[in-house]
Amino acid sequence: MPHPEKHLPATIGVELVGRLIKAQFPQYATLALEAVQPGGWDNRTFRLGQELSIRLPSAERYVPQVEKEHRWLPRLAPNLPLPIPVPLAMGAPGEGYPWPWSIYRWLQGEPATTGDIADLPALARSLGSFLAALHRIDATGGPAAGNHNFHRGGRLAVYDSETRSALTALTGRIDAASAAEVWETALSSEWSGQPLWVHGDIASGNLLVKDGALCAVIDFGSSAVGDPACDLVMAWTEFSGDSRAAFRAELALDDNTWSRARGWALWKALITIASAGQDARSIEKAGRIVTEVIADHRRSSGT
Repeated sequence: MPHPEKHLPATIGVELVGRLIKAQFPQYATLALEAVQPGGWDNRTFRLGQELSIRLPSAERYVPQVEKEHRWLPRLAPNLPLPIPVPLAMGAPGEGYPWPWSIYRWLQGEPATTGDIADLPALARSLGSFLAALHRIDATGGPAAGNHNFHRGGRLAVYDSETRSALTALTGRIDAASAAEVWETALSSEWSGQPLWVHGDIASGNLLVKDGALCAVIDFGSSAVGDPACDLVMAWTEFSGDSRAAFRAELALDDNTWSRARGWALWKALITIASAGQDARSIEKAGRIVTEVIADHRRSSGT
């Protein structure tokens, strides 16, 4: 029988992290320690002094991200036009915490979810340029998409059953027939090129802005090598019109890849609307994304 997932024996808070630092990295024990808000889902993040950050997996399924980031982020960083997190040290289980954890250099900036953005098309161009540079990095030996990163960069068909269930449940609440057409089109092709590096979770919360401009990209826990379509969902979740066009212009990707990207955006929006317990604001935004994806599909297909 499969083993149940190991859960934390205690809350991941400042007190626990302080004990871990004192026991394993005493040279940092006198530095101020505070939780970063919002705290994140896959990991809990803390600021240590002015120059360092601490990240601890919040559940066992996120533990493989620790070794992956320690191995690959130092190799990716020199080839990218914006700063990314580079791990400085790996902590060991201890003090009641059962998994490895990481110390990083602190990156300046505010999440794009809350920070001021002076020029959205300019941010879209910067993000597109960043992803294009990521795609140019040699992916030899990189981690293939799979359970470790929730199949980001892998085949969209992994989520076919979940998407069709959501479409059935939402019939009458959304244009389910048009959404199904978008989904079928997305499933009709697969990435045929060499695997490319993907971030795996390109979203506003993982983009840092400073003085109104994109200044860093964080949280590579879902990174892998494979199909870049999963990294394009910002085109509909946050961009539209000029900003969407600016984002797309930076990326030399074919129409089929953009179709699969619409599929990724649609899948996430549908399961958000269909999930019990979602707040009204999240459901409203997901509904707008579904509408945007359908409209963009129609423009692309000339229907």
